[in-house]
Amino acid sequence: MFEVIEQFESDAVIKVIGVGGGGGNAVQHMVTQSIEGVQFIAANTDAQALRRNGADVAVQLGGEITKGLGAGANPEIGRLAAEENREEIQRYLDGADMVFIAAGMGGGTGTGAAPIVAEIAKEMGVLTVAVVTKPFPFEGKKRMESADAGIAELAQHVDSLITIPNEKLLKVLGRGTSLLDAFGAANNVLLGAVQGIAELITRPGLINVDFADVQTVMREMGTAMMGTGIASGEDRAQEAAEMAINSPLLEDIDLSGARGVLVNVTAGMDMSMDEFDTVGETVRAFASDNATVIIGAVIDVEMSDEMRVTVVATGLGAERKPDIALVEPRKTEATGMRSSGSVSQPYSGSSSAAPKLEPESEVEEPMVQTGTQSQPRKEQNFLDIPAFLRRQAD
Repeated sequence: MFEVIEQFESDAVIKVIGVGGGGGNAVQHMVTQSIEGVQFIAANTDAQALRRNGADVAVQLGGEITKGLGAGANPEIGRLAAEENREEIQRYLDGADMVFIAAGMGGGTGTGAAPIVAEIAKEMGVLTVAVVTKPFPFEGKKRMESADAGIAELAQHVDSLITIPNEKLLKVLGRGTSLLDAFGAANNVLLGAVQGIAELITRPGLINVDFADVQTVMREMGTAMMGTGIASGEDRAQEAAEMAINSPLLEDIDLSGARGVLVNVTAGMDMSMDEFDTVGETVRAFASDNATVIIGAVIDVEMSDEMRVTVVATGLGAERKPDIALVEPRKTEATGMRSSGSVSQPYSGSSSAAPKLEPESEVEEPMVQTGTQSQPRKEQNFLDIPAFLRRQAD
């Protein structure tokens, strides 16, 4: 006998928390852009900045330590402030399936508190992705060194880390750009990263990507990078895809070594299958054969002639190269995650059938779970063998 399920449970819960002044500004910018299905949280030591923020939730960090006056560009104060409100942060992150952490690194609160927020999220088992900016050159050497230290600490507690060097933005904007426009461009990059990933999960599309697909590409992947391209006209698909791949933010990044590639194609009702295929072929040209590639297509009725392509490459610089992985078809079930009628799988060219792919190299040993990070089993190093045994082996 069939059982009628009247209502599915809610979609995957996505929360974005902006930490510090830069992160708060990024969240405020995202709020004005009305990203669907995302809850926004602002966390700061500066009470005045929090009052001006339009986030859904405001978290005052370190009220006892800073008295609401900020961290004074001291990351240690930022860290202690986050520790003071650890339970409150955990309460507001509770129920999330995915957490984005937005922060401007180099100051006090963002640099010191963001790693604590990430640590809390990871302890809760939440898929955690950080999108942070590095200072502009004119902000000074000390701030840059502080940012590097904060990013290194943050990387230990997130699944994927997207770092936006503001210096590269200057190459695009030009040195005559106003300070307001420069920081606005940085906020737009943070917006693009969060929006490009979140929309794949929260918005219905021609090619649906569910939360499990996103986890496949972003869980325990380490360094990541993103690029966005927007184009219009007859060749908009090709131009937008190439613009995303050739983004100045991806300069000096070897994308062929990426272990995962997540692509979001957003356009109006006139998006064609041929255009989707064009984007897929363009992405496939640079992606490694060993990479898991997931492409989703999202319809935005407000977009007329424009097409937006966002490419997120994960697992950059990793020594371990995984086998080719296909996202298997899933049955629609009443679960806490978002269900879709479409089957989502990595793009495989213009063929409609999924190819039978074989790994180019032997299967590597399985990952060994140690704490919150996965590491491959280490084979005995030749130099670890005593000298007299090595001579016998010779």
